[in-house]
Amino acid sequence: MTRIQLSSPGLFSLIIFLGILGWHHAACAQNSSAQSPIQSGVTPADPSIVAAPPIENPGEKPPSPSTPAPLVIGPGDELEVAVYGAPDLSGHMRVSAGGSISIPLIGYVHIAGLTSSEAEASIEAQLRQKSVVNDPQVTVYVKEYGSSGISVAGEVAKPGFQSVLGPHRLLDVLQAAGGPTDRASNKVVIGHRGEKDVTTVYLSKDPAEMAAINIELQPGDTVVVPRAGIVYVLGEVTRPGGYVMNATGGITVLQIVAVAGGTTHVAKPGKTRLLRKTANGFQEEQINLKKLLRGQIRDVSVRDEDILYVPSSLVKEALNAGALVGTAASTAIYRAPF
Repeated sequence: MTRIQLSSPGLFSLIIFLGILGWHHAACAQNSSAQSPIQSGVTPADPSIVAAPPIENPGEKPPSPSTPAPLVIGPGDELEVAVYGAPDLSGHMRVSAGGSISIPLIGYVHIAGLTSSEAEASIEAQLRQKSVVNDPQVTVYVKEYGSSGISVAGEVAKPGFQSVLGPHRLLDVLQAAGGPTDRASNKVVIGHRGEKDVTTVYLSKDPAEMAAINIELQPGDTVVVPRAGIVYVLGEVTRPGGYVMNATGGITVLQIVAVAGGTTHVAKPGKTRLLRKTANGFQEEQINLKKLLRGQIRDVSVRDEDILYVPSSLVKEALNAGALVGTAASTAIYRAPF
């Protein structure tokens, strides 16, 4: 067997060569394993690396977030129109019932249904077409959107149309309308312009809950405060009057009498009468409140516009149904704690 002897310099060169060759193979393997997860189809081991989702339609733009509809000019809106370099054509204007404004030298320009920028372009086109101004520059500033306010209806002190510019919050609008009346429900129904669905919120005495329901309203919205159910308790009770019911469950005779402070010492509870409004007028029912208070008979549910009358033992002749209805109409209203 032939032996090959390497001198020290030759052995050193061979070692260097083998080291470079091994480093080259290791680098190639590392580059191969470091390919993009999307190209290689391998899920990356590093949890901080998240593969991008596949694009189904490369030419399709991602959906933009929904934005409120821009405010448009309408009949009754108050405008400031300025034509640069032509003060005679500028001035304070109000949109007519037909949706137009009158500008000297060009006549009527229909701008209803347009935004401010669109109205500016329309007036500039008219000035240019009729050669009134060579290079017109028009600005339209809407001082008051009289046609895009918020309608407030129902049980508020001053129902009507609230003229607003931009979004307003619910509690601001209710305050501008004088606030809910004594007969108002704790529910507010909000209708949105161009939408069939409505938003229902419930008023509360808790400050945190009130802040949470103080939502923003847009011009064109409608706010309705419905009337709450009212039960009238008349006659010999400590605090006769009408009691607003905001409870979702049923209310009974015993609960209403308790809220009214109970019967007086001259009451005749055994002859208590309940008047209920029907399609054919008021229907009367006798209730033995004395047995009811003792738990000897079942409690009776009351409804909206019911009249509960506890007569006096000192008066022989009780009030008739017509007199009770008249008394209920003029009685004080209280907020029941349910």
